[in-house]
Amino acid sequence: MRRRWLGATTDEERHALALAQTCGIPEILATILARRGIAPGEATGFLAPTLRDLLPDPSSLRDMDKAASRFHEAVKKRERIAIFADYDVDGGASAALLVCWLRHLGIRPTLYIPDRLKEGYGPNTPAMERLGCEHDLIVCVDCGTLSHDPIAAAQCDVIVLDHHLAGETMPDCIAVVNPNRHDDDSGLGHICAAAVVFLMLVGVNRLMRAESQNGPNLLGLLDLVALATVADVAPLKGLNRAFVRQGLAVMSEHGRPGIAALASVAKLKTAPTCHTLGFVFGPRVNAGGRIGAPDIGARLLSTADHHEAAALAERLDRLNTERRSLEAAVANQALDQVEARGEPGPLIWAASEGWHPGVVGIVASRLKEAFGRPAIVIGFDGEAGKGSGRSAGGLDMGACIARLRDEGLIEKGGGHKAAVGLSLTQAQLGPAMSRLEELIAEAGAAPEVQDEMEISGVLGVGGATLDAAEAIAQAGPFGMSAPAPRVAIADARISRFRPVGESHLSLTLSDSLGGRLEAISFGAFESDFGETLNGLRDRPIHFAGRLERDDWGGRSKAKLFVEDAAPARD
Repeated sequence: MRRRWLGATTDEERHALALAQTCGIPEILATILARRGIAPGEATGFLAPTLRDLLPDPSSLRDMDKAASRFHEAVKKRERIAIFADYDVDGGASAALLVCWLRHLGIRPTLYIPDRLKEGYGPNTPAMERLGCEHDLIVCVDCGTLSHDPIAAAQCDVIVLDHHLAGETMPDCIAVVNPNRHDDDSGLGHICAAAVVFLMLVGVNRLMRAESQNGPNLLGLLDLVALATVADVAPLKGLNRAFVRQGLAVMSEHGRPGIAALASVAKLKTAPTCHTLGFVFGPRVNAGGRIGAPDIGARLLSTADHHEAAALAERLDRLNTERRSLEAAVANQALDQVEARGEPGPLIWAASEGWHPGVVGIVASRLKEAFGRPAIVIGFDGEAGKGSGRSAGGLDMGACIARLRDEGLIEKGGGHKAAVGLSLTQAQLGPAMSRLEELIAEAGAAPEVQDEMEISGVLGVGGATLDAAEAIAQAGPFGMSAPAPRVAIADARISRFRPVGESHLSLTLSDSLGGRLEAISFGAFESDFGETLNGLRDRPIHFAGRLERDDWGGRSKAKLFVEDAAPARD
């Protein structure tokens, strides 16, 4: 695939040897930790991250004590509580956290999630006015930080639990808990909204204990925090690693009807992983907010009824299939626009009438991956356009969109470093995209060129065992800012070559000592990779990819997910 394979440096090899000897861990695992800068004294905590060690004091977040106190008061007085949530996975999981926690105390809040097409993102004045007339407290989750006027219109107490980039001033309400507000010094700007909600509930449980009461069990809610963290592409470092590691353990117990129903419709046969959360569960939960009823995902994640969960999961699965069809059509048209524009500049963008706003974010991700540059995709309905953007090259896309908003070049806009949303008119499109290109160029964001591949170790076919795969997995969870390690399999021969589906390739690799290893290359025939491998079947080959545990068919074994290959010298 024309990529250089980079092994450990001499210093990293020394570091890995020290880790292996000091901590008694396999060499392949030690190399992974060495390449991530983990010192011997940090290895145990890194490999087994716990909330006991990593959970911060909720009070370290600005306004958290005010939020926890007001929420606690509402619970004690059995006040009428409304939850206003974003329509994505993070918003749905955040809402489900509150619904499940309150349900344990016999309180049934009102759930309100705006319609993406009719109301757009975040609190809007008509909805907040209605909710304010009927409730004593509104809790805005994964939204609200920039919603000054709608929150003022509520005429009741409002708490905001969010993580999106903030403006210079906060809405006038009881509390705005957001680690990304300018005056917050908690150092938690990398966590998602569901994690902020979880920390508030930790604070509320603490208040209940001070009054000799036991709050609902929070550990059982970590599956929701894990799902939101991965689906919202939060970096898997520090506290987020602990949330995801322990949340996956909770999820594997199949205690939540909504998660079990998602696994059923997806025909998932193995324990969930980060890949499951990001690419199996996440898109389905998102599908309702993108092209269907916006509250289906939150209802699925919060329901205690297995029959309701099954029906909601089936509906989301159908919507996700429809979403994929819409996405493919928009992606093809967007790619044609980009290619017709010629040599790409610092920004990749596309816009058109009729593109569904529920899929423009996914298409922006596809363009970002294809070109390694920040991408914006906008769908127009007449003069009004709604778009989404994805960052690349370390660019703070949220800050750039905030500049466009402050300069009056777009109607609305916000988000965080990696992903943004914006609204603008047809007349604003050209000037806004030109100015955004200038801001990206000024920031010096370099294109992401995937011409190198880090290799954490070299194994023979016989050494690529289940034990080796499980040793590698100990360095997980893998995701944003923590990519899955790759290994090289040296001097292998292809003993079985079988195309699978429309574009995939299933392989069995062998060596002269009788070793065998199953492997698969997804999308091998979408390029010349598959045919090139076919032409090398009589030669020894080095393979590179992810070595993982595979439980398909009820038998555990190691499997290589091939990403590259190179002919070996005969």
